[in-house]
Amino acid sequence: MPRWLKTLVILGAVVGAMNLLPGSETAVSSWWSLLPPLVAISLALAFHDVLIALVMGVWIGTTMVADGNPAAGLFRLIDTNVLDALIEPDHMSIIIFSMLLGGMVGVMSKSGGTIGVVRALEPLATTPRRAQIVTWVMGVLIFFDDYSNTLIVGNTMRPVTDRHRVSREKLAFLVDSTAAPVACVAVVSTWIGYEVSLVGDALTKMGSDLNPFAIFLASIPFAFYPVFALAATFCVAVSGRDWGPMRRAEQRAAEGEVMSEGAQPLANYDESDLEPEDGIECRWWNAVVPVLLVVATTFVGLFLTGRESLLADDDPSLSLSRIIGASDPFMVLMWASFSGLIVAVVLAVGQGILEVRESLAAAVSGFKSMFMAFVVLTLAWSLGQVCNDLATAGFLKGAVGPHLAPAAIPVAVFLVAAAVSFATGTSWGTMAILTPLAVPLVLEAAPNNLHVLAATVAAILGGAVFGDHCSPISDTTILSSMASGCDHVDHVRTQLPYALFAATITLCVGYLPFALVDIPSWLSLVVGIAVVAVWVRVVGRPTNDVDQG
Repeated sequence: MPRWLKTLVILGAVVGAMNLLPGSETAVSSWWSLLPPLVAISLALAFHDVLIALVMGVWIGTTMVADGNPAAGLFRLIDTNVLDALIEPDHMSIIIFSMLLGGMVGVMSKSGGTIGVVRALEPLATTPRRAQIVTWVMGVLIFFDDYSNTLIVGNTMRPVTDRHRVSREKLAFLVDSTAAPVACVAVVSTWIGYEVSLVGDALTKMGSDLNPFAIFLASIPFAFYPVFALAATFCVAVSGRDWGPMRRAEQRAAEGEVMSEGAQPLANYDESDLEPEDGIECRWWNAVVPVLLVVATTFVGLFLTGRESLLADDDPSLSLSRIIGASDPFMVLMWASFSGLIVAVVLAVGQGILEVRESLAAAVSGFKSMFMAFVVLTLAWSLGQVCNDLATAGFLKGAVGPHLAPAAIPVAVFLVAAAVSFATGTSWGTMAILTPLAVPLVLEAAPNNLHVLAATVAAILGGAVFGDHCSPISDTTILSSMASGCDHVDHVRTQLPYALFAATITLCVGYLPFALVDIPSWLSLVVGIAVVAVWVRVVGRPTNDVDQG
């Protein structure tokens, strides 16, 4: 079906159904509140057009908020939801960070630094399989922030994986499935302070004197989904075996097509105006130095802002984990990307590779390559605001009855967290919604059972990351597509079977055995990793260079 015809069909169907939508009084915190995200997700997967899908999803939601008036809902989409999404400081910080990083990549490409990195990594990434392993290792090493991880690893490894005919879908999967799973369990990361503060607030409201950081540390052995997701990506990269849509993507890439026919990558750095001039010596340090500076500035900035925050609050707990947890990651990311861009320009101009005007032009080309990703991100945030207006998350958490056996709470919490994260596209928002509910529930149902409390905290986190991995409206999933230069819907379709697989192992080997027989968490982790390895070996089929060293 031609794209224009698909668009007309979608538009006609949505407009025709507008008259059937209820007003806000009926929609708030009811089954109707699920309609906007479900429509957006379904249309994105069915018609392969995430932009139109998001617009329709937001429009349906704003129409409900506007008491069933489609015209009022259409104007509300722009003057309220999109505007609120753009003026949110954290959202704008992400856009500025991504834009500046895109400009840095543009200068790196034009100065020959990107090609230099490819040539420098050739001794390590000599085959498609080794290129994937290097990508996984980089994803694990950049553990302190998921946004930095996604954008740095995706942008750095894209030319390497392209050269070795690894599909853009596989690159996006490796990037996405190492970023949040690593950051959410690392003792030192931007996630930790947020997680610990949520748990601490819940404990305080219940009058508990338990240490929230100790609870977080105790929850790490129960973080089944992040561990199994990391294990799955590692086994897939090492073995060169895939299944489902990903295997078909890899077979296509092995024939020289790293993107599917008709793919619409969220960011594309393959434009001719970013190719280095003939005769330029392609030096790897023109790319590596700016990237390392971004990493170093991020870590130092997290330390400085976190320490300043703790000192301002007269908090004597100046451990590294507490400092990083109290930092301002959004401000720091802007500092880091700006520093990287400046250094990339200085290196290119200082070596006589580019003139200042040429460097700025390359940076602007990098900016422009991010435009579609910014539009999609803004609409995804707008949809999240619609879900908030309709109390979608409140309905989902209320759908789980309070009469659960204590040991079964982690199972239910994992499923609800996955549903909330999938529907709203935000893992952090999911944690903020469920932690104040789940922690008191455990303290009331099993006041002396710290294992259940730790498992519940881990289930919130794991379910949030899982739903985030599956959702086309997730900001980190969008950023993974952007950094990898991948069609967003292709990324979601190919990653979904792997995420569902890791979640199934999480339930069947992790939380259900814990609920039924209270088996040790370490045993669940060992068995789960073994199951992952066996599944990849038995179900996966080799592609590319599996038989090569």
